[in-house]
Amino acid sequence: MAYFLKKRKKGMTLVELMVAIAIFIIGIEGFAVLYIRSLKTNAFVIEMGEASVIASRGVQEIVDSIRRARQADNGSYPIVLADEDEFIMYNDIDNDNIAERVRYYVEDNKLKMGISRPTGTPYEYPAEYSESYTLVNYVANSEDKPIFAYFNQDYPADEINNPLEVPADINEVRMVKIHLMINIDPDNAPDYINIQSFAAIRNLNEYDRAN
Repeated sequence: MAYFLKKRKKGMTLVELMVAIAIFIIGIEGFAVLYIRSLKTNAFVIEMGEASVIASRGVQEIVDSIRRARQADNGSYPIVLADEDEFIMYNDIDNDNIAERVRYYVEDNKLKMGISRPTGTPYEYPAEYSESYTLVNYVANSEDKPIFAYFNQDYPADEINNPLEVPADINEVRMVKIHLMINIDPDNAPDYINIQSFAAIRNLNEYDRAN
C-alpha cells in the first residue's frame, strides 16, 4: 500500500512539462500581440484627438482673421484671391494698426499662413511672403472637398451647399466657409475628422467693390 501511494505522488513527465511550457509560451505571445495592438490603437486615437484639437484651434484662428479682413494701407480691396484651396486678404494680423497681406494655403498636407508686411512710403506689399506658419497638419481634403467655399451677401440658408464658383469674384464674397478633413494616416484609417466653420466679413457691405 505504501508503494502504491508513492507512485501516485510522482511529478509531471518531461513530455507533459514541455507541452505545458509550449502552451504557456503561446499564451504569452497571444497576450503580447493583443497588448501591442491595444497600445497602437490607443496611441492612434490619442494622436487623432490631439490633431483634431489643433485643427479646431487653427480653423477658429482663420475664422477670426477673416472676419476682421480690412482694406490694405495702400488702399487695396480687402480680398485679393478667393480660390478653393487658397484665400488671400488684408488684415491687421498682429494688431499694430497696419494691415498685412495674409495668405492661407495648403502645402504638403499642411494648412499654412503666409504674411507679407508693407514697406516703403507710400506702402507697398512685397510679392513674396516673408513669414510662413503651419496652422494645421494632416490635411486630407480631396479635390471634391475643397477647403474654402464662398457666398455672397444674399445667400439663402437652404442653399448653403451652393457656393460661388471658384475662383470666386472677390466683389461677391461676403462669407467664407472653411472645411478641413483631418487624418493622420489616410492609407490605414478610413475615417476622417471633419471640421467646418463660417466667417462673415464684417468690414464689407453690399456696395463695396474692388477698383
